[in-house]
Amino acid sequence: MQVSFVCTDHRAVSRSAEDRLMSRQIANSPGTKSKFRTVAMVARSLGQLSVQNLPASSDQSIRTGMKYRNLGKSGLRVSCLGLGTWVTFGGQISDEMAEELLTLAYDNGINLFDTAEAFQAETERGLSRKHIIEGLRASLERLQLEYVDVVFANRPDPNTPMEETVRAMTHVINQGMAMYWGTSRWSAMEIMEAYSVARQFNLIPPICEQAEYHMFQREKVEVQLPELFHKIGVGAMTWSPLACGIISGKYTSGVPPYSRASLKGYQWMKDKIMSEEGRRQQAKLKELQAIAERLGSWCLRNDAVNSVLLGASSVDQLMENIGAIQ
Repeated sequence: MQVSFVCTDHRAVSRSAEDRLMSRQIANSPGTKSKFRTVAMVARSLGQLSVQNLPASSDQSIRTGMKYRNLGKSGLRVSCLGLGTWVTFGGQISDEMAEELLTLAYDNGINLFDTAEAFQAETERGLSRKHIIEGLRASLERLQLEYVDVVFANRPDPNTPMEETVRAMTHVINQGMAMYWGTSRWSAMEIMEAYSVARQFNLIPPICEQAEYHMFQREKVEVQLPELFHKIGVGAMTWSPLACGIISGKYTSGVPPYSRASLKGYQWMKDKIMSEEGRRQQAKLKELQAIAERLGSWCLRNDAVNSVLLGASSVDQLMENIGAIQ
C-alpha cells in the first residue's frame, strides 16, 4: 500500500542549512530509496516563501492564469493542475531538474503537489492503524513539514477492517498531522462504506478520490464520482490524462529509453503498451495526436474534476501542460 500526500501552499517557514543537510543524510541512509531526497525538495524549495507573502488564490489566478477549485465539498482550494512527483522524482530525473520543476510549477500558480512514500517490504504496506500513523510520521519528517493538507489511502486493503482505517485517518487529522483524507483507486462502493462507517461512529469521512481519467478510462469519473459528490461531497482528483504516455504517441514505435515504461517495476505498463489492445489504442490516436497537448483541459471540462495531476520530466513539458488551460 502507498499513502500519498498533497501539499498545498500552507508551507513551513524556510529551513536552516543544517536542516537541509539533515534531509540529505536521511535520504541517503541505507535502506531508503532515492525518491525521498527529491520528495524533500517540496518542503525545501517552496519553504523559502514565508506564509505572509503567499498570495491568495484569487490573486494567483489573475497573475498566472491558473484556475482554482474546491476539493470536493471541503473548503480547500487547489489549482486545477497539480504536479505529480511519485514516478519521475528520484528515479527518472535529476535532483536539479526536480527542484526547477517544483519552483516553476509554483511560480505559475500550481499549489498542489502529490507524492508518495516508497516501501520495501510487504509488512510496510496496507491501511492498518500502525502503517497509516507510522507512515505519515516518517513522510512528514522527510518532507520537513508539520502537516500535509490531504493524506490519501492508495488502494483498498482487504486485510484491514474499514473501521480501523477510518479511525486511523480520523486520528492523524485530530492530531494535526493532516487536514483531510482521501482515497485513491477505491471503488464507489468502498468509498460509500468508508463514509457510512464515519457517519456511524462520528468519524471523519474522505473528501476526494484519486482516479485514473483519460479517453480510454471514463466511466468512473463521468458516471460514478459525480453521484458520490452529490450524495456525500466526495470530489475527484484525476491522474494519467495521457494514459501513461500512450495518448501522446510516445510508444508508437516501441518503448524509448528513459520513458516511464522502461523503468524498473513498470513491466506491467510495458506489457500493456505492447499488447494487442494497446496497439489498437495507439492506432486510433494517430490522427488525434494534435490534441494531446490539450488533454489536461479536456479532463477539466468535466465539472466533477477538481484537479488533474500531471507528471513532467522537463521544463518544456510542464509549460506545455500549464499553457493548455490558460
